[in-house]
Formats: sequence, C-alpha cells, structure tokens
Amino acid sequence: MLKLLRMGCLLLGICLVTGCAEKTDVDVNLHGVNYGGDAFSFYVTDPADPKSSPTGGGIIDPFAAGGTTCCVTLPTKWRPGIKVQVHTTHWLPETPDGRLPEVKNVQLVDLPTYATGVPGELWVMRAADGSVSVISSDFQPDHPQWPGTVKGWPVPSLEYRRERWELYKKEAEGYVEFYLEALDELEKSPKTRSGQAWESASKYDRDEIKGFSGPDDPRYLTFLREDYLKGLKRSQARLTGVMEMRP
Repeated sequence: MLKLLRMGCLLLGICLVTGCAEKTDVDVNLHGVNYGGDAFSFYVTDPADPKSSPTGGGIIDPFAAGGTTCCVTLPTKWRPGIKVQVHTTHWLPETPDGRLPEVKNVQLVDLPTYATGVPGELWVMRAADGSVSVISSDFQPDHPQWPGTVKGWPVPSLEYRRERWELYKKEAEGYVEFYLEALDELEKSPKTRSGQAWESASKYDRDEIKGFSGPDDPRYLTFLREDYLKGLKRSQARLTGVMEMRP
C-alpha cells in the first residue's frame, strides 16, 4: 500500500510539472464535395493564425467529391464562433484565345456544432450557387446520420450529363470516321496508307509488322484491311452504345 501511495505521489508530481492538461485540439482529415456544375479547387487556413500553412487542396470535378487529405486541427470541444477560412478557385468559360480565367475567393465559414459531440473529419462543400460551408462529421453525406442540410452525394444535372455525353459521342464518332477514312485511303492509295501505317508501327508497335517484308507486301495490305474493318466494327458498336445512353 505504501508503495502504491508513493507511485501516486510521483505521478501527481509529474502532472504538476508537465501540466497533464486535457488535450484541447485534435487533427482530422479533410474532404471536398462539389454540388455545383463547375470544377473548383480549395484549401483551408486558420483565420486566427495568418501564418498558418494551407491545408488540403486539389481540384474537385463538377458534381463530385475529392479524396482524403490531411489535416485540419479542431477543438475537441465545440464552442460558438469557431470559423474556418476556405480559399477557393473556379474557372470561367474558355476565352477565344484559349485562356481559362480564374476566379479566386476567400470565405470565412462558421463551423456548426459537432453532431455527435466530438470532432469528426472536416467536409468542405461548395453549393451550386458557389457558396461554401463546412461540417465536421465522421459520417459521409449518404449516411442516415449525416448532419448536413443537403443529404447524399452530388447528383449530376441533366445539362451536365448531356454535356458529358456529347463528348463521348464526339469521341466515338471520331473513331468511326478514322477507320472509314483509313479504309477509303487504303482502297484509293494503298501505298500511301500502308507506308504511313508501316512507319507508325516501326516506331510504336514492331510486333505488328513481324512476318511482313515491307509496306508493299500484299499480305500486309490484307492485314491492314482486315484490321481496319475490325476496328470499324468495334467503333460502330461503341457509337451505337453511346447513342443509346443519351441522357
């Protein structure tokens, strides 16, 4: 018993020297969620410490969420008046000279009370109107206990989905056009077409031309024609699938 009392006194002495203070801050991970139709990038700083290093970052695509970054320091106990300074950048439509004008904003955002009583990961959310809010939660947006006003992950708008579909359609049409033009050139000017194909294969895919004597080899011309026909069939099937998926 005497030994235990001595140990207790020793620990008390250590606490008096070191403080043994209750931990007042904790580091949490950081996420970005974009409910808007344009991409944005972000990072956060401590408004109480102008010299604090930026935290987080990365570009968040429209109607998407970013990965996990580290770290933001939050008080272990919530109190009114906690704020987070969020720096964002988004881009205006491309100008005729190819530039993407940047729009930078700095917003001082209130941190709502911890829903579970303890700090969770910090979520930076950009709404469709460009406004920014933050939530501290270990629950994700699609969880029943998510404390945010907007529930669930971002849902792409019909306009955005059609814009993306147009890009896929254009790409698929490009492949069809390529194979049609290649077959047409192979028919009208076989030496020109086979010469270009042979030169390309010599640089990037030598296995493709093994067994052929050269670009004028009749067997190589037959190989090219069959390869282009297969490519045309694949690209046409892909284009058909893309057309069927139009939002």
